[in-house]
Amino acid sequence: MNTKAVQKKEPSKLRIVSLGGVDEIGKNMYVFEYEDDIIVVDCGSVFPKEDMLGVDLVIPDITYLMGKRDHIRGYLFTHGHEDHIGATPYILKQAPAHVFGTKLTLALVDLKLKEYRVENIPMHVVQPRDTVQLGQFSCQFIHVSHSIAGACAIAITCPVGTVICSGDFKVDYTPIDGQVTDLQTFAKYGEKGVMAFLCESTNVEHKGYTMSELKVGETFEKLFAEAEGRVIVAMFASNIHRMQMIIDGAMRYGRRVCFIGRSMVNVSRVAMAIGELRIPEEYLIDMDVLDQYPDNEILVMTTGSQGEPMAGLTRMAYAEHRKLQIRQSDMVIISATPIPGNEKFISRVINQLYRLGAQVVYSAMAEVHVSGHACQEELKLLHALIRPKYFIPIHGEYRMMWQHAILAESMGVPSQNIVIPELGQVIEMTENSLALGEMVPVGGVLVDGLGVGDVGNVVLRDRKHLSQDGLVIVAMAIDRDKGKLISGPDIVSRGFIYVKENEDIIDRTQKLVQDILARASLDGENWPDLKNTIKDEVHRFIFEKIKRDPMILPIILDV
Repeated sequence: MNTKAVQKKEPSKLRIVSLGGVDEIGKNMYVFEYEDDIIVVDCGSVFPKEDMLGVDLVIPDITYLMGKRDHIRGYLFTHGHEDHIGATPYILKQAPAHVFGTKLTLALVDLKLKEYRVENIPMHVVQPRDTVQLGQFSCQFIHVSHSIAGACAIAITCPVGTVICSGDFKVDYTPIDGQVTDLQTFAKYGEKGVMAFLCESTNVEHKGYTMSELKVGETFEKLFAEAEGRVIVAMFASNIHRMQMIIDGAMRYGRRVCFIGRSMVNVSRVAMAIGELRIPEEYLIDMDVLDQYPDNEILVMTTGSQGEPMAGLTRMAYAEHRKLQIRQSDMVIISATPIPGNEKFISRVINQLYRLGAQVVYSAMAEVHVSGHACQEELKLLHALIRPKYFIPIHGEYRMMWQHAILAESMGVPSQNIVIPELGQVIEMTENSLALGEMVPVGGVLVDGLGVGDVGNVVLRDRKHLSQDGLVIVAMAIDRDKGKLISGPDIVSRGFIYVKENEDIIDRTQKLVQDILARASLDGENWPDLKNTIKDEVHRFIFEKIKRDPMILPIILDV
């Protein structure tokens, strides 16, 4: 008789980690890991914060993935908004793998990859309800309504169970394309049993239902009927459904369509090429020929709904656009609501448009925008259909995820089965357990021009210092061998004081540096110490005299 205890193998755990998209709006990136297989859902970017001077965008830190990139079986994209695909050229360049998404989503991803010359990425177009097998993961795409065509939730099944990741969605019963959210498939998964539900939390603070996109169409019909001059619409370039609805309304009023703004032009071309956007050729005009048509026959669609400094509408508002100047007869419609943090940027643009005499219509005045995200009753509907064992709120600031956790508990999920994730917190689960694992490296990688990750806290601190207090350059030429001052010191001010009105400060600073040089050894070995002495003493002198704190930059030329 064998008295040895039978060693029961511990079941493998599904590991889920958010590299972005929790405690923030944007930068969505979720990693699912089971044994040696990894899949990644979305690779998004986010607008830089106001104190990130000069930064173009922020992308997820994928340090955790880099050590496991050979195990990545595929990237799955829920839809084509920037906060879900914006980081693709940077991340796929470092950790390439097969890419899966619907037609428009992958067309937009492909546009980004080509722009940044990222090649040899295998791309696979899927249809809603298609299933792809990636290692031990079986992933089904489920159609949802959103403010872009081709949006999907993804049901991810592995030996542990099924996890549904909602992506961005709303329950629109009258969508522009007629394709309603696939509630039937969600219900089927609910019947079979769903281990965990990862659901977006953007609009959880809003009661009731999100308005249908058709409501925006009704508003635009009224505005087109009223408009006597050009109509200029600023909106997100990726909202193809709304774009089509606005274009159809404009054509009914005899208006031709002109796209302005790099992303607007690029996205509209891609959408037309794949049949997602339809415009008769005779109605499409280039901005170079705008003045050849009467104002009441023109619709301009442009970027800049968030007040971005280089976007089309902003440049028009400040008379910096090379082809289009705002006229008093223009009607400018801003078909978006400000992303949190962008309120003052768009506010400035609206004020400037009013100064130019334009008629401005925005969301506070008329229903020219509806959200693409589910409010409380729509969230409850999906919870009721899916009936998950575990719930993990995602895609929202912390207060939103907290409110979503409360909503999930009200829908029957026990509080001990709910985890509000932190960025980089590994969540481990089996069919019968839910636990927190280790923290992995996370954060935001800053993209500035062609530089990725080369702008860090030190550079940002210097930029902020320069922007607030300016720069004082102390330049001198020294013969290293003889230890002799050849010329200088010269004092140069940039963003600090106006030299002509403050010659006394400049002269006294110059005299201070001369005194430092007179008592210092000028041979090359002591130059680092000499620079530090100049920096410290000039800083102390300026602060004592005028209570300012410029950056001091000593420069020694070796002659």
